[in-house]
Amino acid sequence: MIDIKTLSDRIDTLEARLAFQDDAVETLNKTITEQWLKIDALTRQLAHLNERLQEAEKQAPGAANERPPHY
Repeated sequence: MIDIKTLSDRIDTLEARLAFQDDAVETLNKTITEQWLKIDALTRQLAHLNERLQEAEKQAPGAANERPPHY
């Protein structure tokens, strides 16, 4: 039969593991949230730059395919 000391030690070990896992989950959650915010900002920036590129191509059609003057 298992004595009270052994059970107490096992419970303490489980509580320590749980605390570590809770901290790890919280850290990962913060990291994912920060990355999502960065991805969202970059996606918006890319869409804006794409719009600007399309506007520039409409204003000067064919200019993107011309050879630069130094050739």
